[in-house]
Amino acid sequence: MEVLSLDKNWQKYEETKDRFIQSIAKNMTLYGITPSIGRLYGALYFSNGPMTLDDMREELAMSKTSMSTGVRTLSDMKMVEPVFRRGVRKDLYQVEEDWYKSFTALFSRQWKKATETNIEEANEAIDELEAVLSNSKDEELKRLIYDDLERLDYALHYYKWLLQFVDAVETGKIYEIVPKYLRNREED
Repeated sequence: MEVLSLDKNWQKYEETKDRFIQSIAKNMTLYGITPSIGRLYGALYFSNGPMTLDDMREELAMSKTSMSTGVRTLSDMKMVEPVFRRGVRKDLYQVEEDWYKSFTALFSRQWKKATETNIEEANEAIDELEAVLSNSKDEELKRLIYDDLERLDYALHYYKWLLQFVDAVETGKIYEIVPKYLRNREED
């Protein structure tokens, strides 16, 4: 009877872990990461040590190519790092333990890129609308263009603020306003 209970405990343990990994995978889309790469991250996070591509393939039943692409993506996003172990010939990887650091890298890159693109597009729209404005004699069209130029000006101010926010995240100043929560299980 004790063996049956032990097996149920192991099963519950694995199910709980898998449910959390699935949650991570589903929400990784917020950072532009596919769910399969999210599952890879979850598997690495819960591993009891660094893993090789073969270990990951076996754990997730995915191709080695998919694992390699996933690890490269996670590495580029500073979420996974290579690990050296003397005597081990295969590449080993582990998750970046500092989620704040990972968030900073992910958030900064994604938001900065999108914001800079929006600034560029807004400036192009302003230039084009001003050209139309200078060539038009239609008062209704001019009124619409002035309204749109005000909207675009507002958007540019917002994007500049957003870049300041991204800078605060990149430099770590954000943690002066919203401190990192460093949890110690013994404190609970």
